[in-house]
Amino acid sequence: MDSNPTFSKLADFGRALLSHPTLLEGLPLISQYAKQVSGAERCSIFIRNPVAKTLWTTLADGTDTITIHESDGIAGQTIKESKPLLINDPYNDEHFHHAIDDKTGFITNNIASIPIFDSQRRIIGVFQLLNKPDGFSPEDSKFMIFFAHYISTYLELALSFDRQGSLLKKETYGN
Repeated sequence: MDSNPTFSKLADFGRALLSHPTLLEGLPLISQYAKQVSGAERCSIFIRNPVAKTLWTTLADGTDTITIHESDGIAGQTIKESKPLLINDPYNDEHFHHAIDDKTGFITNNIASIPIFDSQRRIIGVFQLLNKPDGFSPEDSKFMIFFAHYISTYLELALSFDRQGSLLKKETYGN
């Protein structure tokens, strides 16, 4: 048995995540674990709707649901470039979408933004951490790439589960 506490915590996180099949249940667990491990203040997982060309999150710590066009902001730039972005001075970045900070009163000091790929290598979302003391480093990016791969299968399955539930509800209740 591996006595490495990091691997043990990751395994515990994985088991907890598997017992929560919907996005509404799983996203808070993902956010909590990512903040704990990274030291970031906030975490958002944006889910891509390629039909509507939007990104939405049911969880953005401290705010209600956020929906943006898939080309907007740092998340949109992450999709466009299909690679991790570390922005340690967002207010001076041309892609930063500060309207959310303006609306919520939150001040974003730094952002790590990582694309989440599905099993077909299509981007299904963007994983962001905000406000890590002393900013984000290339080492943080390596962790986040690993973590995005780790959660991608869960997100792909949860999206399918949620779509099936929505279809079943429409068929059963006519809504």
